[in-house]
Amino acid sequence: MIHSRQTLLIASFSGVLAVSLGAFGAHALKALLIENGRLDTYELAVRYHFYHTLALLAIGLLMERYNPKTLSLSALFMIIGLLLFSGSLYVLAILNTTSVALITPIGGVFLIGGWALLFYAVLKRPN
Repeated sequence: MIHSRQTLLIASFSGVLAVSLGAFGAHALKALLIENGRLDTYELAVRYHFYHTLALLAIGLLMERYNPKTLSLSALFMIIGLLLFSGSLYVLAILNTTSVALITPIGGVFLIGGWALLFYAVLKRPN
């Protein structure tokens, strides 16, 4: 089970990675991404990386007030989804290989599951 502090640490580190990878893509990798025709793919990876980093941050903060077991599972799903979804898009964009394309939707399913678990945790919280 992942706890609030661990979730917040992972979210913080994920934020560092998102900013770093975004800047790296915008500067050092831009020519390669354009040559590969994958600039949009890379930008999508960074965008979803940021969205779900912020979601992880919120989940970590909510763990103190809402069902920590459900939110722990939500955080885990978000982390797995982030790695699979954004990770596969980063690889696709940089290496220009479609061999990882089948991983992306699996990551998307984990992200959806993470959001659904977050919804459930808030819904089931007693007033």
